[in-house]
Amino acid sequence: QVQLVESGGGLVQAGGSLRLSCAASGSIFKINAMGWYRQAPGGQRELVARIADDGVTNYAESGEGRFTISRDNAKNTVYLQMNSLKPEDTAVYFCNAEIIGYISSWPFDSWGQGTQVTVSS
Repeated sequence: QVQLVESGGGLVQAGGSLRLSCAASGSIFKINAMGWYRQAPGGQRELVARIADDGVTNYAESGEGRFTISRDNAKNTVYLQMNSLKPEDTAVYFCNAEIIGYISSWPFDSWGQGTQVTVSS
């Protein structure tokens, strides 16, 4: 019913920048919070950044000051601008959205398939 598709990942040198995008599509009435998570090989999925429907943002300490999350509600899209990238940022980055559909008033979580970010040293 709902799909999230990430894009913008790739290979970048340390100190470089990438901008990730995630577009939500399907039967969507409203999107509450949206966020980015990442998972390194063999590691657990961890929060990178989150933006609520009121615009309040939260960042993991690892990315605070370097990463910026934003959203375009008209496009159902969330972005993650990543600057001053470090090799430690290498991971698969997943998009998450808390969605309210038309069938139920209860929100549910939707996840993208992930986009690879590799930072070389």
